[in-house]
Amino acid sequence: MLQISLPDGTVVSHPETATPLSVAESIGSRLAKAVVAAKLGDRIVDATFPLRSYAGPSPIPLRLLTERDPEALDVLRHSCAHVMARAVMRLYPDVSLAFGPTITNGYYYDFLLPHKLSEDDFAKIEQEMAAIIAKEEPFEQFSLPRTDAVALCNDMNQLLKVEHIETGLASHDSLGFYRQGEFVDLCRGPHIPDAGRIKAFKLMSVAGSHWKGDMNGPHLQRLYGTAWFSPKDMQAYLDQLEEAKKRDHRVIGKKLGLFQITPDVGQGMCLWLPKGARVRSLLEDFLRKEMLRRGYEPVYSPHLGRVEMYETSGHFPYYRDSQFPPLFVHDAGALVDAWSRRLSSEEGLNAAQESHFLQAAEILGFRSEAYRQASTKEAKIASLNEWQRQHERFLVKPMNCPHHCNIYKAQPRSYRDLPLRLFEFGTVYRYEQTGELNGMLRVRGLTQDDAHIFCTADQVEQEFRSTIDLTRFVLESVGLQDYRVQLSLRDPKSDKYVGSEENWQKAEAALRNVLKESGLPYSEAEGEAAFYGPKADFMVRDCIGRQWQLGTVQLDYNLPERFQLEYTGADNKAHRPVMIHRAPFGSMERFVGMLTEHFAGAFPMWLAPEQIRICPLSEKTNDYAQELERRFTDAGFRVTTDLRGAKVQAKIRDAQLDLIPYMAIIGPREAEAGLIALRDRIEGDIGAKPIDEVLAMLQSEVATRRIRQTLAKPATQAEEPTHTTSHEY
Repeated sequence: MLQISLPDGTVVSHPETATPLSVAESIGSRLAKAVVAAKLGDRIVDATFPLRSYAGPSPIPLRLLTERDPEALDVLRHSCAHVMARAVMRLYPDVSLAFGPTITNGYYYDFLLPHKLSEDDFAKIEQEMAAIIAKEEPFEQFSLPRTDAVALCNDMNQLLKVEHIETGLASHDSLGFYRQGEFVDLCRGPHIPDAGRIKAFKLMSVAGSHWKGDMNGPHLQRLYGTAWFSPKDMQAYLDQLEEAKKRDHRVIGKKLGLFQITPDVGQGMCLWLPKGARVRSLLEDFLRKEMLRRGYEPVYSPHLGRVEMYETSGHFPYYRDSQFPPLFVHDAGALVDAWSRRLSSEEGLNAAQESHFLQAAEILGFRSEAYRQASTKEAKIASLNEWQRQHERFLVKPMNCPHHCNIYKAQPRSYRDLPLRLFEFGTVYRYEQTGELNGMLRVRGLTQDDAHIFCTADQVEQEFRSTIDLTRFVLESVGLQDYRVQLSLRDPKSDKYVGSEENWQKAEAALRNVLKESGLPYSEAEGEAAFYGPKADFMVRDCIGRQWQLGTVQLDYNLPERFQLEYTGADNKAHRPVMIHRAPFGSMERFVGMLTEHFAGAFPMWLAPEQIRICPLSEKTNDYAQELERRFTDAGFRVTTDLRGAKVQAKIRDAQLDLIPYMAIIGPREAEAGLIALRDRIEGDIGAKPIDEVLAMLQSEVATRRIRQTLAKPATQAEEPTHTTSHEY
């Protein structure tokens, strides 16, 4: 008999043939009908998964998932991706399948097919999907040895799957498949019991992609969709999308003159226009003042750094594919780098190609006796890499932390100097894929509100507690009060992380302790840690219910080790500090883009690039209007005066469209009495008031960073999974 532990702590016995579904049936028929999938420890499985196959400890930790569980929505969407792929294969000939993972709010599937998909095809595909769902056919899993798996994919003429089995899955002795009717797909699951569980779905868009992200690989078509357990949940999501369109920061940014991205400068490179720069500088000044108050020290670092520094940190070559290529002083540098990478790749170089590389490099001045004497591929690669290290190589800065480590090393440190808190609004550069760029939300040049705290092991929890407090203060100062924390941990089965087991355990325990004490709602996400340490990511909901990952705090025992950072302790011996990375905004580009959408461009008074617009009724009151402008400016307000000859109604309309918080309407009566007829963008006319009273009222609103309006009626949406997985091999 199998021993099974239920979420309430009850341990029950079931036969060796038990599945999550049979366990549910033993509890009640209503529960069995509601079960979508199951969770064994941290692993999500099919409702029909044979529990005897569980490789973990006994009793087996089982949690039955129904549509109330966020994880079940992810399983539903992956199953809907299969249904969509099946419908496409029925409708169009010669379809080759690539990958079909879930994403936030939906899923996609990449296809190689002659027919060019467009929105005109959506209705036909959705109709075929509905026919498949109506039959309520089950999703059936089976496995094959890799040779049989290759043969099956060949028989189905799924050559992309064959290539993936032979390369990406070369270490797998057996492969999993799912069958639904005539449709069979290489997939590790899990899936819902049958397609009838899909109650609401919709195709959203189509875009281009490439096989495995390789620009030189086959060009694919990516079909996006969404799926929900109820039409009501899907409609709430679609309503949210409609509201989001109205708030698109790219549209608002152009309309209000906040930022611009032009082909002349480059994709993903943001030009901050005066109004947008004003918002950014206000946020920076606000945070700078707060950090100085909390004991941080300002620093600056260059936009370039030697490649060797990033090799020490581990960022190069670990993140090489998302960095701009190195800059070489030697003419042959880029060629030698490409040569070394090609030699190191799976395809390698044949003798003719290698000879061509050597000839071209020598023309550019490359000389290496070690390369000519090397008899193995490994020795050749080593000699090429050594040649590169002997010549200057630079990276446009992808990270600030290695620079800050070197600032720490600039002088001897004592335990009395710690904690040392260094901060910088540092611009870094990442080579994001063109298709992933999105206005200010995903860029190639971004300015982080970056800080690094160097402290003793005994100071870790207090410093981490302080950074959590700072992040909460910053978010709430801009009216973002709906947030939770994702504690991102390493995947113990992965080899992508650096550092000792002991340090990882200490780091994760410290973060967990502080979060428990804080009372903040948090969840744990295995496999989401940075390569050097765990982190606490702030997941923030905006006024229409969308979730954003903004501020982050990361604990790091590894970079101090890699850079050999030291301080002299009270025992007069050398000790290694601990490093905390933190960025409450994340990046200025993403944060301002998100705030633009959250406020729909109508920034609160303290952040508005223009706070007050003075609108004289006629030229007769222009002198008084300009006198008022000086009074407001001297009081620290951002103010302009509309001296056009237009009617005051047109001036008010334009100020409303420009989303100016307040308008000062000035006529002869106001000029004579020394008053201001104040108009609120939200509430309308609020009457004539003395100048000093208006100044005091508005200064109070700025000083308290008052948030007056985001959305009259927030949209609601079903809970999303904390994170999703691809389900694909």
